[in-house]
Amino acid sequence: MAIVLVRNEDRFLHRAITNVAEFCDEILIADHRSADGTWEIAQELSRTLPHVHAHRIQDARESNAMIAPFAGTPTWIFGVDGDEIYDPAGLARLRAQLFAGKFDPWWVVFGNVLNCTALDPVAGSARGYLAPPCRSMTKLYNFRMLRELDPTAPQRLHSHKGRDVFHEGSHHMLRYDLYKETTWEAADFRCLHTCFLPRSSAETNTPAARENVSESLQPLRQIKRLTRAMFGRKSASDYKRDKYMRGPEVTVDATPFFP
Repeated sequence: MAIVLVRNEDRFLHRAITNVAEFCDEILIADHRSADGTWEIAQELSRTLPHVHAHRIQDARESNAMIAPFAGTPTWIFGVDGDEIYDPAGLARLRAQLFAGKFDPWWVVFGNVLNCTALDPVAGSARGYLAPPCRSMTKLYNFRMLRELDPTAPQRLHSHKGRDVFHEGSHHMLRYDLYKETTWEAADFRCLHTCFLPRSSAETNTPAARENVSESLQPLRQIKRLTRAMFGRKSASDYKRDKYMRGPEVTVDATPFFP
């Protein structure tokens, strides 16, 4: 099952959802007060794909409550963002591996990523920084291991350390870095992460990378964000520049992501 939390993501959302549609038995879209065309796209997807359900939320914490009932059930929860374009053929192979129990001993599995600085679907090419050496940011969680999901999390799959309650023998450090064992070309679980590209039609120029959740919750950064907003400037993500721009910039074949 996928939980998709979005806010002003209308450039890539349709592709992000359709590429994971066959991988997931159910897809929950939580639109957090978007002001561009995101909500309209989410509604269209829910009309054309019967297992997609679109919800408008006023607080990002509601996305966490949407998946809380699945704690302790034999469910893999797939966190998908509006800037993540997965390889659908690779996901089909990964789904078979999940059903075969290959990843059952793990709480979370991390796949291969290209953090895109340029993307040309027509030419079938993408440029950016690979994970590894960057940090992977995929979100595929084994909810069978949980007794209770942290109810205080600021959004889905961003629980505070130690506040999720696990069954005996399970814990949050059961992390499988699959991306460190597999090359980009051979990976089944891989995505184009368009974090350095405009994600909304409301963005007229290439924006600074958006802050991630941990940054947005820091009091000092909140003050800086308000100050920058007074002068019409957006806050950039120091975290993403540090974690997602490591190693050489490379160009890869993007045709598998746009079938």
